Amino acid sequence: MAEANGPADVTAVTAHVTSGVAGTAGGAGRSRRGQYGIGASLAPADAGAKATGTFPYTADLWAEGLLWVAVLRAPHPRARIKDIDTADAQAMPGVRAVVTHADVTGDGLLGRRVTDRPAFASDEVRYHGEPVAAVAADHPETARLAAAAIAVDYEPLEAVTNAQRAFEADPLHPDGNVIRHIPLRHGDPTATGEVVVEGLYRIGRQDSAPIGAESGLAVPRPDGGVEIYVAATDPHTDRDRLAGCLGLTTEQVKVYVTGVPGSLGDREDQGFQLPLALLAIRTGCPVKLAATREESFLGHAHRHPTLLRYWHHADREGRLVKVEAQLLMDAGAYADESAEALAAAVSFAGGPYVVPNAVVDGWAVRTNNPPAGYLRGEGAMQVCAAYEGQMDQLAARLGMDPAELRARNVLATGDTLPTGQAVTCPAPVAELLAAVREAPLPALPKDGPIEDWLLPGGPDGAGDPAAVRRGVGYALGMVHLLGAEGTDEVSTATVRVEGNADGCTATVLCAAVETGQGFATLARQVVQEVLNIDEVVVAPVDTDQPPAGPGGRGRHTWVSAGAVERAARMVRTQLLQPLAANFGMSAELLTIEDGKITSYDGVLSTTVAEALEGKELWATAQCRPHPTEPLNESGQGDAFVGLAFAAVRAVVDVDVELGAVRVVEMAVAQDVGRVLNPRQLRARIEAGVTQGIGAALTEHLRVVRGEVRHADLAKYALPTALDTPEVRIVSLLEERDVVAPFGAKSASAPPLVVSPAAVAAAVRAATGQPVNRLPIKPQFAVGAG
Repeated sequence: MAEANGPADVTAVTAHVTSGVAGTAGGAGRSRRGQYGIGASLAPADAGAKATGTFPYTADLWAEGLLWVAVLRAPHPRARIKDIDTADAQAMPGVRAVVTHADVTGDGLLGRRVTDRPAFASDEVRYHGEPVAAVAADHPETARLAAAAIAVDYEPLEAVTNAQRAFEADPLHPDGNVIRHIPLRHGDPTATGEVVVEGLYRIGRQDSAPIGAESGLAVPRPDGGVEIYVAATDPHTDRDRLAGCLGLTTEQVKVYVTGVPGSLGDREDQGFQLPLALLAIRTGCPVKLAATREESFLGHAHRHPTLLRYWHHADREGRLVKVEAQLLMDAGAYADESAEALAAAVSFAGGPYVVPNAVVDGWAVRTNNPPAGYLRGEGAMQVCAAYEGQMDQLAARLGMDPAELRARNVLATGDTLPTGQAVTCPAPVAELLAAVREAPLPALPKDGPIEDWLLPGGPDGAGDPAAVRRGVGYALGMVHLLGAEGTDEVSTATVRVEGNADGCTATVLCAAVETGQGFATLARQVVQEVLNIDEVVVAPVDTDQPPAGPGGRGRHTWVSAGAVERAARMVRTQLLQPLAANFGMSAELLTIEDGKITSYDGVLSTTVAEALEGKELWATAQCRPHPTEPLNESGQGDAFVGLAFAAVRAVVDVDVELGAVRVVEMAVAQDVGRVLNPRQLRARIEAGVTQGIGAALTEHLRVVRGEVRHADLAKYALPTALDTPEVRIVSLLEERDVVAPFGAKSASAPPLVVSPAAVAAAVRAATGQPVNRLPIKPQFAVGAG
């Protein structure tokens, strides 16, 4: 049945879905100068379809004989499972299968970094919303009703929902409650400064809230395996974990990547994929799961809520002497990527400043709260809000301008991080700060009519204009590029070129998933730059291709695009060498421009299409950056491949009676290495700033005693167009990192990391309040100003 109904029909639909991601660059024969290649503002081929809502995502897939999946989720944050009775559900008309942990034939464990999460809860439920069972039925409503009919006998247990209690509580997991502890020691731990400021900071639980909720389609294979069609961001890891979970070989599991509706990290949770695969194998039919928004909130990981206590020591001139910090990250019920997030938080606890001495302790602990995982800027964002709060407090204590205090302490190339690693990449922090300081401030509205004011609280703000105070705040921040602590970063790409009388076409095969970060566009630009071929297609992604690794931290710009460049240069050599040999010259003496191959002396002149006619050239290449090492027992080590920096100046208006905040302007200066696509780069920076504003003011997934209280977009307040201010990019500083293939750096994470801290600093300036938690609650924005 699967062979007749599944792969052929579904593959046709998937090809339609993913071809929109790939696209082409346009017709051959046109001059590409300024239009194509590196440095051009090439638009994504799928931009129009995504903007108008016509781009087909995974939720649009269909196959003949399709069944629908519903998942039963636990209503308790912690409970012992005494019995699961599926008889009533199985007896319902239209129900084809019901599965629980007893039906999982492999190790039954999920997790991207640490496989400690059961696919279905068996003996104990560890968080609200944990999957317990799943149903396949011939109608989605039947599946939901059948899931609700499964009788589970729970014995509620006392939940540990305060991360501080995890140290003394009984083990919540066989692996214990402490996932990782990093004690960083740098310099003289006994050093003290003439001035010491202390602060306690709390960072809330931000959600990725993807535009499209998780969905997927699974089709059984004749060999007992399964094919998964899903918006995966790391398909090979998903394939390997599904195979282990189900007791299959990796050859029996294939993952096809369909259109991804945006990603802020590893958005596609493996917990949605396991029920699909298991039920497809059990029923012998294609099965589909389309999560509701509530299921999406309950199912995927969130940003780590973090408690941070700081002591900053400085001399009377404002130069830092020592930073002490205690960081506690709530990982929720399972480890996921918490160890990596903690490493970033501890390593960057002092910020982009020269810190001669540091004593930092960081912990990631398990609780019975929803699982936390990777979200853009993970670890770095939480500490940025805290150390920038400390810098504001230190400036106030010393009677200094907050920007001037920062300028006296900024990091530069050649300095040393508290981890002992030398900063060898460009670190133009002083220049970034100067750029936002020198940018003109927006005009005050006081000279205009009151009715034209955009008051905090919206265009029809209810407050009194006389109660509005304006604040200006500065923040600096840093993120690491690629994986850290010994992660083997490698990506493989193939470039194939064909030519005929009608022109040339290049095809890129690389398993780097286009998640909205622009990799497909960049891959086209790279091939255009190297081979001067306008028609470039990026092939759909599946796990038959060599792995390219997950997205995030700029790794596809660096590693995957680097592999594409190397493969394209190998094809260029194959193309030019025979021509050069015919004329007794080196291939290096030939150039390709505007579709023509010419020699330095003009003797040889032909078009790329003529040189390629009837041929197919191809090459496969890998890109692997220099290795890193894990942090040692003192938090020391060369753990990072590279760093990126940003400076943000926020201007806010605060109604000090109502506590409402309106962000007027965000001025951004960013260390980008090299501008590869100006339009795309600006869009990514604006998106990062907007997400940062959400983290600062509105976004907080409310969890009360372990239960998620508003798993919907009505109460989880994403920033809208009315909340988004003018984002003024005052400087894109191009200082190329020589070890990166293009010299470019991560675009989205730096402004996201810095923007919440800048908004908090501006609210402090407007109100005189400490503002020590994110998102900022109204009572923390109320003050005399």
